[in-house]
Amino acid sequence: MVLKFLRKEEDQLQEKFKKILEKEKFAFSWLEKLKKEFKNSEVYLVGGATRDIVLNRETKDFDFVIRNISSQDLEKFLSFLGKVSLVGKAFGVFKFIPKNWDPSNPIDVALPRTEHAFGTGAYKDIEAKSNPKLSIEKDLSRRDFTINAIALKLDVSKNQEIKILKLVDPFKGLKDIKNKIIKAVGNPEERFKEDYSRMLRAIRFSIELNFKIEEKTWQAIKNNISHLNDLEIETKLIERGRALEPEIDEKRIVPYEVIAKEFLKSLKADPVKTFDLYDQVNLWQEIMPEILKMKGCPQPKEFHSEGDVWTHTRLTLEKLSSKEFEKEFKKEPPSLELILSALFHDIGKPYTIKIPEKNGVDRIRFDEHDLVGAELTEKICQRLRLSSPEKIGIDPKKVAWLVRNHMILIAGDISKMKTTTIEKYFFNQEYPSDDLLKLSFVDIAATFLEGRGPDFSKFYQMKKRINEIRRVFQSKKEVPRPLLNGYEIIEKFGLKPGPKIGQLLEKLREKQLSGKIKTKEEAFAYLAKIIKNSE
Repeated sequence: MVLKFLRKEEDQLQEKFKKILEKEKFAFSWLEKLKKEFKNSEVYLVGGATRDIVLNRETKDFDFVIRNISSQDLEKFLSFLGKVSLVGKAFGVFKFIPKNWDPSNPIDVALPRTEHAFGTGAYKDIEAKSNPKLSIEKDLSRRDFTINAIALKLDVSKNQEIKILKLVDPFKGLKDIKNKIIKAVGNPEERFKEDYSRMLRAIRFSIELNFKIEEKTWQAIKNNISHLNDLEIETKLIERGRALEPEIDEKRIVPYEVIAKEFLKSLKADPVKTFDLYDQVNLWQEIMPEILKMKGCPQPKEFHSEGDVWTHTRLTLEKLSSKEFEKEFKKEPPSLELILSALFHDIGKPYTIKIPEKNGVDRIRFDEHDLVGAELTEKICQRLRLSSPEKIGIDPKKVAWLVRNHMILIAGDISKMKTTTIEKYFFNQEYPSDDLLKLSFVDIAATFLEGRGPDFSKFYQMKKRINEIRRVFQSKKEVPRPLLNGYEIIEKFGLKPGPKIGQLLEKLREKQLSGKIKTKEEAFAYLAKIIKNSE
């Protein structure tokens, strides 16, 4: 089906495409050479780039389908212009990196192809067959969603100016884009059984684009979501000594690495919508059942009148995009580590809850929920391989550090807190110390004291202490290195190694961070007085 545009719509699409060309001209420049070399070739821009152009969104995800060229000729041609690699038998796509192009973002170039899925739902468990003569409509029919099954045929033959010749839309993807609908191509049950990870992609597209998932597609996701944990079991005979013994090899149908990539992309796009949609399709149960324990976990009303731990956690995520958060932190977008720490900060509460009726405490308590939560956080991040996706992978230890320390503001009297303690938590170069302050803010913002609402007094006390240190050293993130180390103190004063050296270093650091001591000479003089008075 070739869609015939009204003149206005056609002009608008050409204008959108022109903007992409101007910004990413290098991604298309090789097509002129291809057309000169293969005059009968047909060039189509497909997939995410086409969808994004229609939506007027920026894109760097360029996928091309080239007709009327053999695979061997295409590979040979591309090899002259850059680096080429074939992405396995499953896809039959060339990953093309032109010279002087960002190697982390290759261009996909492929011949039209059909795919036969083996029905396991396994990621990439398909057999692809390319055919230079296959129609573009046939190629589009194997794709996941209608909004991704649109192709722009490009005219690259007239005066070396690339234009859209026509739009090919056999499954009415353009209409679904206009109506903001995610809809599977053909039968959604069949599409997902070809590759169960497509369910995660549908949810991610819904979140990223703010589209609604069409009813049949939505129901198919709910029906099949448990298959994300299916295992492919293979029995092999292994020779041990003189005998052959069976060995069972289990492999996930959908690897955790794929789940991690989709989960993190969704979470970064919209934490609250991810939280809700994952709950609605029972996805938390499949990949992160620990989260569900927060549902119905009560909290003391005098401190958390907003509701149970689940409600508080959702509200904490919501506060990451609130006006008060933007005002406080100058519209800095939250990092993935911060978003995950907001999701996990109270995950330890259901595991540590004590209630008056059962445990004899004065009120509902969650002693050491921060420590238990940090352990759970790191285990979950490791299990789901959340560090594995390129570009968006996170450091589990950093997220766990945030969860472990999210109670720092109520650890004691902030006015009496040592400057070295504030340095340890809020000027820490090894961990996301800026995010700790932001996590404290959204946690407080989501905590409704009975009859009063959020109490930010401790937050602003800590912010004042932090700013005092920043003013002394005129730095927002870093403080200077210590003036002395332990070896220098031992050598200067003839002391023996031991706890006393650490005590001297801490006292000196307090003075340095308060701006009262600025040079090594002043440091030695200060320590000399302390040592003399202690003798």
